[in-house]
Amino acid sequence: MLVAATVLLSSCVVSKKKYEIAESGRLAALFSRDSLANLLGESRDIRAALETDTAMLKGSIRNYQSLLASGQDENQKLNANLKEREKTIAELQKMIAQQNQKVKDLLNSVKDALLGFSSEELTVREEDGKVYVAMSDKLLFESGKAIVNKQGKEALGKLAEVLNKQTDIDVYIEGHTDNVPIKTAVFQDNWDLSVIRATSVVRILTETYNVNPLQIQPCGRGEYKPVDVNTTAEGKARNRRTEIIMAPRLDKLFKMLEESGQ
Repeated sequence: MLVAATVLLSSCVVSKKKYEIAESGRLAALFSRDSLANLLGESRDIRAALETDTAMLKGSIRNYQSLLASGQDENQKLNANLKEREKTIAELQKMIAQQNQKVKDLLNSVKDALLGFSSEELTVREEDGKVYVAMSDKLLFESGKAIVNKQGKEALGKLAEVLNKQTDIDVYIEGHTDNVPIKTAVFQDNWDLSVIRATSVVRILTETYNVNPLQIQPCGRGEYKPVDVNTTAEGKARNRRTEIIMAPRLDKLFKMLEESGQ
């Protein structure tokens, strides 16, 4: 009886151990399955995050490539514009140099043509890209009159030889007086006298020496643009003058400047 009880007890002990082992294995399996499930879930989350990051990175790369391509296009446009600007500047510099040379050649031609006249009769100068010939009133007119005399016609004839060879210049004839008032049956004042004298010079140049009328225009300055004081006889004599102003036309240069500014 005792033996039977002992055997039964041992059998129970063994079964309990097996049960505990089996239960431990089952729990471990359950834990491993849950852990694996969790691990798989985390792996899926990590993969999704990686895919999201990869997509964002690809988008950033595409944007960068687009910006880089756009930047290259802009750089090419900038280089093209820069080259065009440099070309325009070079052309402008060339044109300005040509204009300066024209003025220099014109100045020398006028000086050579009027070489036989003294500095008291006329002066020739270049100023601001224009050539000025200042003829004294004594060279051209009698006192208080506006009819060009013989010596004046000779001087204007020499000048006309130069003007007739210049088709791309404008010529301005300006009459000037001192500040001594004048009022006669012919002239109301100094301004009137300066205008009529300028017109007389224009008529000699165009009608006698065939200077193109479209190139030339007269105006009177009266006493309002003196080159010397009117308090001395010498100053007054310098102020009583007729100026022939020759200006090369700058139409092409102005047009290019306008186009380059657009």
